[in-house]
Amino acid sequence: MIKLFAMDVDGTLTDGGIYMDGSGNELKRFDVQDGQGIALLLRSGVKVVFISGRYSAPTQQRGDNLKISRCINGTDDKLRDLRALTAEWGITAAETAYAGDDTPDIECIKWSGVGFAVANAHPSVIACADYVTVRCGGRGAVRECADRIIRLNSGEDR
Repeated sequence: MIKLFAMDVDGTLTDGGIYMDGSGNELKRFDVQDGQGIALLLRSGVKVVFISGRYSAPTQQRGDNLKISRCINGTDDKLRDLRALTAEWGITAAETAYAGDDTPDIECIKWSGVGFAVANAHPSVIACADYVTVRCGGRGAVRECADRIIRLNSGEDR
């Protein structure tokens, strides 16, 4: 049973593009289907966490909008933070799923009971994942992960 779904943000929840206007403002594009998948997970009792290596106000805003369980926004050690959360909440590695797209996500993917790579992830990430999405990061990949977790938790997908 998956009790926690943690994910990278840039390149996983987004397409990896960062729009800057030269005045210090940053914009990111988020997919509404990914948001729906997150909402479905939360409603089913699965905690959802963003773990981003880079601080970004839009990341925090999206997390707040979706009412996720926690937003770790700008960390230098994703695995340390993921392990601290699971310890705080009494969740095991086997009860954790993690999705990512690039090399800073590999340790979390390997540590988690279920590791996801988005379709356009770096080949080294794809090589260590349990599942690779059909859709790319920021284009419905997180919804695929959510749907898979819901099926796993219901016993439909083994």
